[in-house]
Amino acid sequence: MNTTTKNLPNRLKTIIVVTLSTIALAGISASPILADETCLSPYVTKITGHEDFVYIWTLGVEGLGDEQDKLVTVDVRPTSKTYGKAINALSVGGRNEAHHSGFTDDRQYLWAGGLDTNKIFVFDIHTDPAKPALTSTITGLVAKSGGVVGPHTTYALPGRMIITGLSNNKDHGGRTGLVEYTNDGNYIDTHWMPTDSDLQGAVKTGKYADGYGYDLRVMPRNNLMLTSSFTGWSNYMMDFGKMLADPEAMKRFGNTVVQWDLHTKQPKKVFDVPGAPLEIRCAWGEKHDYCFTSTALTSKIWLIHKDKAGEWQAKEVANISDPAKIPLPVDISIASDDKLLWVNTFMDGMTRAFDISDPFKPKQVYEHKIGAQVNMVSSSWDGKRIYFTSSLLANWDKKGKDNEQFFKAYDWNGKKLIEKIAIDFTKEKLGRPHQMVFGAYSLYGGDKAAKKDKK
Repeated sequence: MNTTTKNLPNRLKTIIVVTLSTIALAGISASPILADETCLSPYVTKITGHEDFVYIWTLGVEGLGDEQDKLVTVDVRPTSKTYGKAINALSVGGRNEAHHSGFTDDRQYLWAGGLDTNKIFVFDIHTDPAKPALTSTITGLVAKSGGVVGPHTTYALPGRMIITGLSNNKDHGGRTGLVEYTNDGNYIDTHWMPTDSDLQGAVKTGKYADGYGYDLRVMPRNNLMLTSSFTGWSNYMMDFGKMLADPEAMKRFGNTVVQWDLHTKQPKKVFDVPGAPLEIRCAWGEKHDYCFTSTALTSKIWLIHKDKAGEWQAKEVANISDPAKIPLPVDISIASDDKLLWVNTFMDGMTRAFDISDPFKPKQVYEHKIGAQVNMVSSSWDGKRIYFTSSLLANWDKKGKDNEQFFKAYDWNGKKLIEKIAIDFTKEKLGRPHQMVFGAYSLYGGDKAAKKDKK
């Protein structure tokens, strides 16, 4: 929340956050312009101006540095003396299969999950944005949720965090649920994914209702929540080569996207989206009622859209490279003007830009090799800066010389990427960098804090 609202009651804070989010989603511009990475929840307080820091949730590596998972802070202020440097690394103890993180709606705290230990680490981001502090660790997810395993997406709702699971504690397969907490870390409820045996009132539109989970995004003006699907603990903790050679393991991947009622958390439709649909990114324009996802195993771009009758549908709209070669699309990032979609493919280390001016006909317009492997991509709100990291999962990353572990930043001039920052996380003994979010002094007092940091 802004410093002007920090002393207000929680109920009033929520009203303010929802109101501001609605204004932003409606395309109404305030001064100064709000900016941020384009994959955040619309309920999260937005950065004013340029991002100052990139926080990278990083996997510890046995025999490297302190071997622990850590939150790494990189200075991305072009005028800073430490521009392009890792200025802080906060270890959390042990290796938990660090994966994704997300801010609370007021942007005071960052929640980061471990896919193996099921721990959720809560970081204070606002007190000193250059040096986050670990304030608490939530350890009761599995017990309190009724068996949800593998906290993946930690996503802000008004006054709450909703977390997608990847697995369960009964068979370590892909059937799982969503778990809600208050911003203070108190458990609220579990919402299980619809399955063939328990659709929970949802309409099954195709062949599958597998109950798998992965990512989550919302579109408040449409009362829409979407979830995608991946695989369970028994697969994501297995060696990648061994899994590929195991026919039974390869059957254990999700093939669905679920439409939910955002307010009631009631599943409404289950769509067939074959081949492990991963990240979901929704359009920002006030009249753009659609979201994208990409399928890891079938290398397709899918559009989840509202039709003329007001019903939501799922449609395959483009190939990513040659699907027969399984380039393994992983992360995607949508531009704030809804004109460009960045798609990373892990196996060939490429990023590709698709023109999505017509969302039903994406066209690849650019590609660039980032490294031997590449995973996450984050685009700044103005579209001028694109950030990349390398690690997918500890047991899925490439071996030997191709096991490049890096954070890279590029400028995008509308025609090509121009490298500005490259940090070798192995050389710096930091680990395997995975997911990124942005930080800025402008959120918490601006100039005064920035001047203090420069001293």
